[in-house]
Amino acid sequence: MKPKIVDDVLLSRRFVLAASSTMIGGAILNTVSNAIGPKPIPDPTKSIGRGSSKLGSRAVSEQLNRYVNRPTPSGESMTPLQDLVGIITPSDLHYERHHGGIPDIALENYELLIHGMVSSAKKFTIADLKRFPQRSRICFIECSGNGYHGYYKKNITEELSAQQLDGLISTSEWTGVMLSTLFREVGVKSGAKWFLAEGSDAAVMTRSIPIGKAWDDAMIVFGQNGEAIRPEQGYPARLLLPGWEGNTSVKWIRRIELSDKPFMTREETSKYSDPLPDCTARLFSFVMDAKSLITFPSFPYALPQKGWWEIQGYAWSGHGKIVQVEVSTDGGINWRNAELQEPILSKCQTRFRIPWHWNGERSILMSRALDETGYMQPSYAQLESVRGKGTSYHFNHIRAWKVEPDGRVLLGLNEMI
Repeated sequence: MKPKIVDDVLLSRRFVLAASSTMIGGAILNTVSNAIGPKPIPDPTKSIGRGSSKLGSRAVSEQLNRYVNRPTPSGESMTPLQDLVGIITPSDLHYERHHGGIPDIALENYELLIHGMVSSAKKFTIADLKRFPQRSRICFIECSGNGYHGYYKKNITEELSAQQLDGLISTSEWTGVMLSTLFREVGVKSGAKWFLAEGSDAAVMTRSIPIGKAWDDAMIVFGQNGEAIRPEQGYPARLLLPGWEGNTSVKWIRRIELSDKPFMTREETSKYSDPLPDCTARLFSFVMDAKSLITFPSFPYALPQKGWWEIQGYAWSGHGKIVQVEVSTDGGINWRNAELQEPILSKCQTRFRIPWHWNGERSILMSRALDETGYMQPSYAQLESVRGKGTSYHFNHIRAWKVEPDGRVLLGLNEMI
């Protein structure tokens, strides 16, 4: 993977005015473009440009790509977090995680069956679903194994980008129908406590979900970022469970069965469960806890000179809104509040930024997020004391980047554990 360089770091007018009078003085704020240098650009006024086309394209210098970690039918590809701006992930850069490859499903053949503990079992086509009141929601989906690398002592190096470290998260605007609407249509019986969501892929992905999530904010979605969901994201329709681990938002959903108890499928017993230090296991650990990640500066960037830079990153929580992000530039000794960039939405990635004067010495950059429930992103030691070392999921501990005196930025492995 060839690293990409992000857009220039931009400062708010408020910061520029404050910094010019109190901190920066006559100094010039450094941006990522300082590390690249100017490039000759042909004068666009001297020739006629291209005409209109049926499908837009990215600029030649903005060819972003997912990082394919495993190109197998049960593999994944990762979003280039360090190259994005704002909070919406372009649909073609949304991360992928599959268990049996990507099925090809004809729209005219698609049906969603809802049955079990209901008054009247029904099948819904996409046309049927679109007759119900539609809703749109901006939220993240994150793989519960995001950030797991074996863990850290085997197959991970300091030369790891934000994309390779935590790229199994993306944010989209999802459009569809509330699952509660469909449940009212079929008449869910009073004794129903769980429902089984089943996909149409070769793995026949299945997860048991508490019915309370259906009455809260669960959706059956068929739209993503203004168009039909991409095949990699579950075309023609998928379940969406905002804030919960990604595998529960079953793609290519074909069947929902209501029951009075969980179904205890492979994906919630053998997989997606958390062994604990006391030899028990934590099952149904649905919610993705508060987490943050600095995306600039991060590997493979190298700061070319001392001076003012802006630290940027993402924070998110499956419990609700992010209310605070703190950043440390000295390995967690001192912390400062970062500015949160609007919009700040529930169960959605939130941008944070903070000015930093690099004096040319070795620095350790960290961030930690606080959500509206009061949950603070833990250190790895705090996480390990509760979860132990046996799990492969829900690694939301504080990340660290090392800035070396020569400007190189590396993943701070020892600083994290």
